[in-house]
Amino acid sequence: MEQKDVESQEFQDAPEQIRVRAEKRARLIEQGTDPYPVELPITSTIEQVREKYEHLEIDEKSEETIGLAGRVMFIRGSGKLQFVVIQDGEGNRLQVMLSAGEVGADSLKEFKANVDLGDHLFVHGPAIRSRRGELSIFASPSDDVPAWQIASKALRPLPKTFTTADGEEVTLSEESRIRRRHLDMIMRPAAREMVRTRADVVWSLRDYFHREGFIEIETPMLQNIHGGAAARPFQTHMNAYDTELYLRIAPELFLKRAVVGGIEKVFEINRNFRNEGADSSHSPEFTMLEAYEAYGTYNTMATRTRDFIQKSARDVFGSEVVTLADGTKYDLSGQWDSISLYEVVSEAVKEEITPETPRERLVELAEARGIDVPDHAVPGKIVEEIFEHEVGDHLWAPTFVRDYPVDTSPLVRQHRSLPGRVEKWDLYVRGFELATAYSELVDPVIQRERFEAQALVAAQGDPEAMVLDEEFLQAMEQGMPPTGGMGMGLDRLLMALTGYGIRETITFPLVKPIEN
Repeated sequence: MEQKDVESQEFQDAPEQIRVRAEKRARLIEQGTDPYPVELPITSTIEQVREKYEHLEIDEKSEETIGLAGRVMFIRGSGKLQFVVIQDGEGNRLQVMLSAGEVGADSLKEFKANVDLGDHLFVHGPAIRSRRGELSIFASPSDDVPAWQIASKALRPLPKTFTTADGEEVTLSEESRIRRRHLDMIMRPAAREMVRTRADVVWSLRDYFHREGFIEIETPMLQNIHGGAAARPFQTHMNAYDTELYLRIAPELFLKRAVVGGIEKVFEINRNFRNEGADSSHSPEFTMLEAYEAYGTYNTMATRTRDFIQKSARDVFGSEVVTLADGTKYDLSGQWDSISLYEVVSEAVKEEITPETPRERLVELAEARGIDVPDHAVPGKIVEEIFEHEVGDHLWAPTFVRDYPVDTSPLVRQHRSLPGRVEKWDLYVRGFELATAYSELVDPVIQRERFEAQALVAAQGDPEAMVLDEEFLQAMEQGMPPTGGMGMGLDRLLMALTGYGIRETITFPLVKPIEN
């Protein structure tokens, strides 16, 4: 079944069903029944009922009456008996039995007339084991509590489930899952699980940094100057100050100000915005973890990064060997490999490449591999592009790629022993970049020179070049201690741990609007 056919079938009867459901809502109100009550006499959750009454035998009822609610996912039956399956927010399901003899013929008739799939339903009665062995609630009224009540009338139907040409049962197309994440979470357990997994990973990361003595702060989202990364920003206008502002591309320059101010172990988990492309591993709006440690180096941050990623795997999945979406295993345990950027590029092109290799030769090597080289690309950028093409996409096991070119790393300290390089690593897992870290540049004189060099690159047409941030330089001139810093996309960490694409790991990803 084609993707367009999938999307056309999901909601093909929706307009008519919306009209019918709206009429039911109006009828309930006319009869004096609120289809959206403010409060209900709920006493238990589905999970609690299952735990407490799993021992019941067939036809055995609990002495206790229970009040609970959930979304209607299934209705069957006719005549004097209805079977309903309700689902709570965690995906737990429970059967409800409605008998005309117990709730009354009129009440059952009202149920059939007014309740639809997707409605939230409150039910009241004892737990019972049905004749087919299914733990259920046997709907029964009491003096002050009805046997059932609509908790929220759904005006839109749930999407249909259909079978593809391959025999696979599908409820929502991939595109619809992203655009209508609320439906994805209702219909697909994996979508709800990803939300919980993401929350658990964030908790694990915060727990690690808190235990290690780091302080979490929040830095500005709106900035006068976009800095801290090589990326295109989103621009906006602030009416109160009549000035142009940027959505931040990174929190780095403000977190470094905090280090200058004496917050010597600092981190932030928050949103970044980059006005660039969107694909399976890039999103224009994403969550970034950045951390800085005074008197640390890029080696310090490599150890920390490995430690907190492994801790996240243990905390959330119970093992440093995780199971990916396709069922394969991915091993995050032990020590991780380290390789030199220039060495592996030299091996890939079968000649020695160094920071002194002429730009003309690098262009020849890149173009021979089908890599387009912009006129403004500095030599180090060309080396990095060759690396991505020849090596980066094939690095499956966790690997630190070390010692990058000076001309692409304006915020990084010069390497202590390798000319033309800086103390920077990028961490690759499963063929994509997950994290990066620096021995931070703390000399304000060299930092100013680097910013000025970036201004020249920008003048030559590079839209991602950094701009000179005078306030940041003034903070550095106050004296910044030797510092190690790292950054990692949280969404990409979820990709590494689960095997899903970035649009699956972001709960509500930004997508292109549907044209009217």
